[in-house]
Amino acid sequence: MQDAREPVVIRSDYPEPLWIQAVTLIREQIDKGTLKAGSRLPPERELCQQLAISRVTLRKALSHLVEAGVLSAAHGRGWYVARSAASREWPNTLESFSETAARMGLEPQSRVLRAEVAPASFDEAEELSIAPSTDLFHLERVRLLDGIPIALDMTQIAVSILPNIGTVDFTKVSLYSTLSKAGIEPARADATLEAREADAAEAENLGIAVGKPLLVMRQLAFDLAERRLFSSTIKYAGERYRLRTSFSRTWAFGSQRTI
Repeated sequence: MQDAREPVVIRSDYPEPLWIQAVTLIREQIDKGTLKAGSRLPPERELCQQLAISRVTLRKALSHLVEAGVLSAAHGRGWYVARSAASREWPNTLESFSETAARMGLEPQSRVLRAEVAPASFDEAEELSIAPSTDLFHLERVRLLDGIPIALDMTQIAVSILPNIGTVDFTKVSLYSTLSKAGIEPARADATLEAREADAAEAENLGIAVGKPLLVMRQLAFDLAERRLFSSTIKYAGERYRLRTSFSRTWAFGSQRTI
C-alpha cells in the first residue's frame, strides 16, 4: 500500500486511537495518488501486517472510510477506493466550487434549497454595505462532488449587482460564472472558520449523522474596487473536506533574525 521509502508510522503511544491513525494513513495514500480511484486495497491480512494493527482495528478504520464515501466494500472481493475519492483538499486561493471540482477531476452538482428575493435585514445590510430592506437574493444549495454531498452553501447577494439573478438555474450554473458573464470578478474574500456539530437539518441534507463535525466557513467577497459583492456561509462535512494553507513569518526590513 505504501511506498517502500516511506515507512508506516502507527504509534500505540500517540493520543489518537490506532484506527484513526490508520484512517489518516489510508487517506494520505489516496491523496498522494498511491491508491488510485477504483483500485483495490491489499488483502486485510497484508494491511494488518503493514500497519501493525489487529483486524478488528483495521475493519473499524475501513468501515469509517466507507461511511465517509472514501472506500467501497465488495462482499467477498475486498475493499476499493471509491471513484469519487480524489483529494478533498481545497486551495488557499479564491476559486469557485465548480473550479475546484474541475481541478480535482470531479463532477460538481448543486441541489437548490432556496432561491428567492427578500429584504435585507439590518445585519445583512451592514455586512454588505447596503441600505436595510434592499432587495437581497438568498441562494441556499447542497453542493455535491460525484453525487456525494460535501457542503451546504448559503449566499446573499444584492439584486442590484445581478438584476436578472432570479432567472438563473443554479442547479446548472455557478454563481461565479454568472458574475463573470456580467463582467464582475471576485478578487478576494475575507473568511473565518470554526468547527461545530451538525444539527438534524444539516445532517439530513449532507447525509451524515446528527452531531458529526462541520467546518463552517463564513466569507465576504470583494471585487478589485473593494466593493462588497456577496456574503456566504458554507458548512462542510468535516469527514469530506480538508483545507490546505500555509503560514510564514515576516520580518521588518533591515532587522536581524535571532534564535
